[in-house]
Amino acid sequence: MALHEAKDPHAEDPFTDVFATPLSSHVLPKHRMPDDHAPPEVVYALLHNELLLDGNAAQNLATFCTTWSEDQVHRLMNDCIDKNMIDKDEYPQTAEIEARCVNILADLWHAPAAAGSAKGARGAHGGAGPTDGATGAVGCSATGSSEAAMLGGLALKWRWRKRREAAGLPTDRPNLVAGPVQICWEKFARYFDVELRQVPLEAGATGMQPHQLAEYVDENTIGVVAILGVTFTCDYEPVAAIAAELDRIEAERGWHVPIHVDAASGGFIAPFLHPDLVWDFRLERVASINASGHKYGLAPLGVGWAIWRDAAALPAELIFKVDYLGGQIPTFALNFSRPGGEIIAQYYAFLRLGRSGYRRVQQACADTAQYLAGQVAEMGPFTLLYDGKGALPAVSYTLTDPQGSPFSLYDLSDQLRLRGWQVPAYPLPADRHDTLIQRVLIRHGVGRDQIALLADDMRRSIKRLAAGPPTDAERTGFHH
Repeated sequence: MALHEAKDPHAEDPFTDVFATPLSSHVLPKHRMPDDHAPPEVVYALLHNELLLDGNAAQNLATFCTTWSEDQVHRLMNDCIDKNMIDKDEYPQTAEIEARCVNILADLWHAPAAAGSAKGARGAHGGAGPTDGATGAVGCSATGSSEAAMLGGLALKWRWRKRREAAGLPTDRPNLVAGPVQICWEKFARYFDVELRQVPLEAGATGMQPHQLAEYVDENTIGVVAILGVTFTCDYEPVAAIAAELDRIEAERGWHVPIHVDAASGGFIAPFLHPDLVWDFRLERVASINASGHKYGLAPLGVGWAIWRDAAALPAELIFKVDYLGGQIPTFALNFSRPGGEIIAQYYAFLRLGRSGYRRVQQACADTAQYLAGQVAEMGPFTLLYDGKGALPAVSYTLTDPQGSPFSLYDLSDQLRLRGWQVPAYPLPADRHDTLIQRVLIRHGVGRDQIALLADDMRRSIKRLAAGPPTDAERTGFHH
């Protein structure tokens, strides 16, 4: 370029402020890829600003999912950003760590000892690691508890169909019995052609009751889903009592109906806070369990676990052997390629905290939930449905007199949102859909001081809503 030639004012300059570049001077493309490249710092800054429009995850009291992680977790996730965990031949140590996690969970959930075998739990994706206790369980990781639940449902369906075919009976009308389950079970039923028989909530109940089963179970029932931590109310369903009722039904009618425990949240709470509660593989009727590593398992988003009590509970026909990049891989999953970082982060949490650390973290959450329950009870207009004792670290409540109240729980949710709090309001499931409740989840990273601030904001919101809409003078703070 000649010395006298003027420089193009629109040319990229690495020293230009990120908000004074060509890309930042336009609305970002939404329908067509841009023609030219842009400096990474500029693209990062612009996307970072857009993401500020999302809610603050730390104030999202609607989610069960992990929103806080130590710096070491971020570093391990970055170490694994290029690792495809499905490729066990190329990344054998990631596969080994997955198998260790399966072993640990099988032991945590009291899987029975392997008959005549010194081996521990085996991963359904292949690979077995050393274990401190020998169980005959099998299991695998998944993208979350929803995928893990569907894998458990598929195993139930295949086992039921094989039993029916062996007996020469029809297999065209499978059904699954459950109470107020999360949407993943409705998806499972629709996607895999199973009738979902959803047991309605009785008055005053927070989950399915054992005596209700007799009306819904029959010879075509592939299994009963018991929820350890009901999404809507946060309470545990009585798994042992459900198993006892199914024992009675089998003795009377001859129908063998296994249980799948959806322990998406409670699977990482009950072993530490309620160790005497019998809900897991100690019950012979429990065939499989799913849980979310990225909920109270304290791993970052993207990992769930499915564990079967033994190899017989997971039909071999569901496990594919795939030739992939240098080796034959056994796989049972709805997804194929996915990152390995979440699995490594789960193992990090197991090593970092141990049983005593998990117990202390979950107890701190439970104590904070009970503190909030006390605050809510003192506010006046609410009736507690669940006070954080005996199940998940959470609180759920309803308006004592919704008809006479000057505001609804939806109004309260909107008011709290002005301060950044995300506190959901929603109706209970079938037969109690006229009951509107709110739920607050306490998880790792949600501390006592934060919840005290929430309680203060709730009181201010209640006072404001009870007084009616403010005048313009009140909004501006101007008074005569």
